[in-house]
Amino acid sequence: MGIVRKVVFIVILAGVIGFLFYTRVLKPVPVIGYEAKATELVVEVMGTGTVQARIATAISPKIQGRLVELSVDQDDRVTAGQVIARLDDADIIRQVEIAKANFDAALAGIDRLKADEVRAQAVLRQVQREIGRVRKAYDQGAANESEIDKAEEQVAIAQADLARTKAGSAEGRMLSIAAEKTLEYQNARLDDTIIKAPFDGLIVRRDRDEGSIVVPGSAIYSLISLDEIWLSAWVDETAMASLSSDQPARVILRSQPNDPFTGHVVRLARETDPETREFIVDVMIEQLPTHWAIGQRGEVYIETARLDDVLTVPMNFVKMIEGQRGVYVLREGRASWTVCTFGAQGRNSIEITEGISEGDTILRMPKQGKLPDQKKVVIQ
Repeated sequence: MGIVRKVVFIVILAGVIGFLFYTRVLKPVPVIGYEAKATELVVEVMGTGTVQARIATAISPKIQGRLVELSVDQDDRVTAGQVIARLDDADIIRQVEIAKANFDAALAGIDRLKADEVRAQAVLRQVQREIGRVRKAYDQGAANESEIDKAEEQVAIAQADLARTKAGSAEGRMLSIAAEKTLEYQNARLDDTIIKAPFDGLIVRRDRDEGSIVVPGSAIYSLISLDEIWLSAWVDETAMASLSSDQPARVILRSQPNDPFTGHVVRLARETDPETREFIVDVMIEQLPTHWAIGQRGEVYIETARLDDVLTVPMNFVKMIEGQRGVYVLREGRASWTVCTFGAQGRNSIEITEGISEGDTILRMPKQGKLPDQKKVVIQ
């Protein structure tokens, strides 16, 4: 009875070992196959960045004041010159009235000073005629030196009065100019209580509410122009030589990862980040989606070249094993690991310059996992 049990145990053990050997060594592994072939390869450079507007500004007041009216809100479109906010203008209106009164008083003072100057000129002419008459009489013996001295003194007094009135007129003109400038300043401050849009665009953010006290430099709105919206992407500096303006590109926003938008390169930065060794490439988005936002993240794929009739394979068939990159090739029903030399990389595929030939079937596991070298396989 003991011998029978041993035989049964040995048979079962052999069966288990045989099953394991079959499943691990002899049983073919299901794989996905792809026939390598020569195709067109679109070479792209990828970058990651955010949606930005070329023209953007924070709208703030020129003077301090209290907001009494906000005419627009975020997501509203505005036109250049449109009134979008107002400040309390009661105090400034009073300042304008005071400045206007001072200016009117200065003008009236000028009129009075002009009249005084005309009078002083008339007095001077009169005393000049008088001294002429006295000197003539003196020459004829009809006047004495005392009368000449008195007449000369009257001329000096008249000349001094004329000089004083002229100085007063000049001072009055300066005061009127100062009063006029003060009035212009107060009127400009009154105009500054009305805040207008500097250009056509979209209000992307409102930062204040009615009743808030604002000062110069404090933002009320953020305004952008819709003429040029682009993705400012960080691209590795190694791609710099292959990039230029007007190159076509695909823009993929993270809110719509399956809907690429067409674009083109409009500007290349001339400064590289010293830490990441990347530089900024601005790519115009030619048609914006219905929903988008400034600062939204996305990726850009810039087309740098198109290669005809090159041997390519999908990127997900390429593996890295022990520091060498290659693919698994179907050889006599087995997966044969083959180290390859790669060339240009495209959107989803890569060029192979050495290692395989056109028509070879390359393999990969249906899911993530290592495919043993020389393992029997069956293509699904």
